[in-house]
Amino acid sequence: MITETNDLLRCFGAGDPLYEAYHDDEWGHPVHGDDALYERMVLEGFQSGLAWVTILRKREAFREAFARFSPPAVAAFTEKDVERLMEDAGIVRNRRKIEAAITNARAVVALQEAGGSLDDVVWSHRPAPRESRPADWTEVPASTDESKALAKELKSLGFVFVGPTTMYALMQACGLVDDHIAGCVAVR
Repeated sequence: MITETNDLLRCFGAGDPLYEAYHDDEWGHPVHGDDALYERMVLEGFQSGLAWVTILRKREAFREAFARFSPPAVAAFTEKDVERLMEDAGIVRNRRKIEAAITNARAVVALQEAGGSLDDVVWSHRPAPRESRPADWTEVPASTDESKALAKELKSLGFVFVGPTTMYALMQACGLVDDHIAGCVAVR
């Protein structure tokens, strides 16, 4: 559904300045680099079961808690860090998600040490562009063959909490796909 605010039509995020800025300036824009993609992967994992705006409001606290999403720094986290994060009211305090963020940082580091990159893995699953823009949210899938393949490859590389639906959300957020609805101000 297209929503209207400030004389602009947005497919989501209208009415909240933080959410509007995310919609207009970030969602669907290409993201490259292992640190940036690791951040998005962690945040998408923490979002699971919650409203995205909740994560946006806590994003800076996540950045502070998770060493600005530096995979080598987070990979070095210990059980003491897990306990510290479980006490941090600025983030979503879910032990499984915290532990997944650390496991995934270690997987990024292992991938880099093997001569690869998270950027290469993620972007190798970019689908062909849509033939037409979705008319409404019912035309936007929860997962695709590409997000299933990405999830499978990431799991084979030691990543966790990277199911096909979460990976499709990552693909949307990082510009691998552009699912802005027809008529949205962000349509380029």
